[in-house]
Amino acid sequence: MTAANHALIIVDVQPTFCEGGALPVSGGNAVAERVAAYVTAHRGDYALVVTTQDWHIDPGEHFSEAPDFVDTWPPHGVVGTEEAELHPALREVAADASVKKGQYAAAYSGFEGVDDSGVALDGILRAHGIEALDVVGLAESHCVKETALDGVRAGYRVRVLTDLTAPVSPEQGRAARAAMVEAGVELVSSDAV
Repeated sequence: MTAANHALIIVDVQPTFCEGGALPVSGGNAVAERVAAYVTAHRGDYALVVTTQDWHIDPGEHFSEAPDFVDTWPPHGVVGTEEAELHPALREVAADASVKKGQYAAAYSGFEGVDDSGVALDGILRAHGIEALDVVGLAESHCVKETALDGVRAGYRVRVLTDLTAPVSPEQGRAARAAMVEAGVELVSSDAV
């Protein structure tokens, strides 16, 4: 694949999913720093860089005061809070597009998100002739996995850069990687791309 048909999808690198946030992933802040450094070094390898954000207004039963951490969660990624914004490490990342997901319902995959004009991620990618995706971000076991799986379902060649993500737990990370490999997602380190 060439840069002309390759996109980088940066999934939910937001303070809400990093240490100190509402749903912290261990190593989240370090992932944010590594993603930012990777983009700086490899921006020319991609025709398109897209960020996704959990962007909750009133996601209904997705939020719970007694969360089960499977289908229900404590409030996180709430619109209007600093936690919902992109991580400060990404301030210098000039994304070509940004999609927001989960305004009024649970949304794990970036393909459930839309940009400010209401265009879905798939529409953005197809408008730019994208055929291959590299997916990074948080959390590997949830939104990264679901974005990668939806990318394969939509017909893209998908890689997850394993050193630029982190799971909620080691066990969930192993399960996510197995599911992605089974679906045809390639798992590679960023220094191998």
